[in-house]
Amino acid sequence: MFENLREDWRTYDRQWSRQGMWVMVVYRFGRWRYTIRWRWLRLPFSFLYKLLKPVSEILTGIELPCEVTLGRRFRIDHFGGIIVSGDAVFGDDCVIRNGVTVGLRHTGVRGAPVIGNRVDIGAGAKILGPLHIGDDVAIGANAVVITDVPANSIAVGIPARVIPRKEGQGKHNPPIANHPELLEVHR
Repeated sequence: MFENLREDWRTYDRQWSRQGMWVMVVYRFGRWRYTIRWRWLRLPFSFLYKLLKPVSEILTGIELPCEVTLGRRFRIDHFGGIIVSGDAVFGDDCVIRNGVTVGLRHTGVRGAPVIGNRVDIGAGAKILGPLHIGDDVAIGANAVVITDVPANSIAVGIPARVIPRKEGQGKHNPPIANHPELLEVHR
């Protein structure tokens, strides 16, 4: 738990004021309590987690249950309106922003998204159902993703259209600049 928290601390630029960091502390504590083998010893920690989780949700507007599987350096860039299903799986170096929902597509039907490494999820995006998002994917703001997205792609629109990234495209070369057709979507 403490090694993960140190890494989270560096991920959030060593700022305790970031609400995403608060949520990660509660999340890491919730995961850590499951490592305690004896039920009676784990019980007070579970009780504390069940108190901290709703307080964290009220203060930050972020619902991140400890059942979610997170990779390393998971980052919540903007707080508020974020809901992640307990069945979801995230790879390393993922970024999510405000208003994102990652969860079930239909009520009562199990199956949440599995998200690869280095996935950047834009504000207001919805990723729903038992689908797979590949590595190095950018999901545009307000996109509604209901189908698989292959690695090294961009998903935009409602429902999301998948556009392959051009070679060398990444943080230094913004995805929208290389796709004039995307500019039409945003006008």
